[in-house]
Amino acid sequence: MTFRTASRSLLSAVVGMLLAGLLAACSAERDGTAGGGPVVLAAASLQEALSDAGAAWAAQGHPAPRLSYAGSSVLARQVEAGAPADLFVSADEQWMDYLEERRLLRPGTRVTIASGELVLVAPTRSMASGLVALAQGQVAMADPVVVPAGRYGKAALEQLGLWAGVADRVIPAENVRAALALVERGEVPLGIVYATDARASDQVKVIHRFAPGSHPPIRYPAAVLAGATHADAAAFLQFLRSPAGQRLLAARGFGPAAE
Repeated sequence: MTFRTASRSLLSAVVGMLLAGLLAACSAERDGTAGGGPVVLAAASLQEALSDAGAAWAAQGHPAPRLSYAGSSVLARQVEAGAPADLFVSADEQWMDYLEERRLLRPGTRVTIASGELVLVAPTRSMASGLVALAQGQVAMADPVVVPAGRYGKAALEQLGLWAGVADRVIPAENVRAALALVERGEVPLGIVYATDARASDQVKVIHRFAPGSHPPIRYPAAVLAGATHADAAAFLQFLRSPAGQRLLAARGFGPAAE
């Protein structure tokens, strides 16, 4: 089985499991056994920041948004498969483009809510330092075929002329937080993740920051989905773009939402 085939098989399995769970949750909502605000499908790297935003939104008297985190590729496939959700927040433009091309976004609602940075990390007690650490050993990163963080990482290594020497030692993960977890547990000595992921962990340290020009700009686009039904969907998205929402994202290390 090739790397690409294995990646697609894993993606299909993950999509199936997450979609089943989301459908069950929304079925409960229709049956009156659950409640809350809009269903938000968000890139795994946004976990702490959007949880903060959801709590702040709820504190204003709104129903708390129901947040579901995974790789952007998995979430986009969920939407394509008919998952009943209200908002999608991606870690790159490509998966948002994918849904827009299929007319699965509500026209005129797509905006950028944040930007990011890519880093190389190692366990806190590691003696590794700088890009020279990539010369040997395995490297955990989100799947470079389909997951945004992995694609950014591959692009950066290609620009630096390092990808050919690293590719055979890459340990692909279903999303960037799964890659981070491999390094946190010491199962893999190095990882390529977002700076915000490294900031959220006390078990890894940053040993290199990739220059912004070494990879496509890391932007987080968000949009109301065409099938959205919750009355607060657009309002919560506007909150993320508001000064209050931007402060919450910045507090977790995200950059401004420049288009």
